Amino acid sequence: MTLWPLLLLPLAAPSPETAVFDTDCGFFGDDGSALVMVLRSPDKVRIAAVTAVSGNVWAAESAGYLSEILGLLHYPEIQPIVGAQMPLVHTADLAKLEAPLEFQGAFARPPKFAAAGRTGAVEALAAAIARQPGAVTILALGPMTNVAILLRLHPDLETKIKSIVFMGGNVHVPGNASRAAEFNFWFDPEAAQAVLRSRIPEKVMFPLDICNHAVLDKSRFDQIVAVDTPITARFSEDYGRRYPGFLKDPHASGYLWDELAAAWLLDRGFVTKSETSWLDVDTTFGKNYGATIPLDRKLAPTATPVKVMLDLDYPRLFALYKRLLTAH
Repeated sequence: MTLWPLLLLPLAAPSPETAVFDTDCGFFGDDGSALVMVLRSPDKVRIAAVTAVSGNVWAAESAGYLSEILGLLHYPEIQPIVGAQMPLVHTADLAKLEAPLEFQGAFARPPKFAAAGRTGAVEALAAAIARQPGAVTILALGPMTNVAILLRLHPDLETKIKSIVFMGGNVHVPGNASRAAEFNFWFDPEAAQAVLRSRIPEKVMFPLDICNHAVLDKSRFDQIVAVDTPITARFSEDYGRRYPGFLKDPHASGYLWDELAAAWLLDRGFVTKSETSWLDVDTTFGKNYGATIPLDRKLAPTATPVKVMLDLDYPRLFALYKRLLTAH
């Protein structure tokens, strides 16, 4: 009897992950960089919708910036959808009572609510999840107001979300809006609490703990802007002349924040340390407003735990970041 060798057939490539990109993107910054990363990785991620929320800037302003960036990326067919324009409870007047603050985001400027584009981000989120139950990841890069409203208006969809991957919170390190709280959680603590207490099957958190290890300095800035493209020109204008201002102060430094959450959808191997915890948010107005705290599970017995990212292989992450930011 002749034994024929087994034919080795190539394995089919995994299908791209479907994600909704929910953001408070300003002129460019970390949100814009994250958008570039995912849209330039169509083999890894398919973006079902881009939704805007207030945080760094007002949601209506964010939609305008997003449209400009999408145009530079040659995705004019993607129209940002404006969502929640105010946090659930927090206001600019309350923020004035909190001192000292490192950053107030949209609260530092008068509200801008006139949306140039589409509105209805929460319904766009709901529609994407209903079309593909159990298959949609929410990539939440700003305050989680849109997601919290989704959970309240469509409780039947809560367990049909595949996962939420988000940048926000601080577990073992100080905050960056107040001493106690990271900005995204501080801007809408009640929304972050609703998400952390939810039954979303998988929660992946990129807090300041891991972001603090991803320092963007002048030498890394120079590596990006050495390549001349419309995207790197916008990157240069923002990081060079706004925050952290490398073209004005070569000793300045910033951090990669939202880019880390986006990178998780592209290469999970860059994370080197994590922990799993049940987490909550302090929503008592005062010096700890917005702080990440342990969850008293009696308050939310059905809440799912959070996978908290703590450290990374930064050279590996930066190589991915640089490749995607500088692509033609």
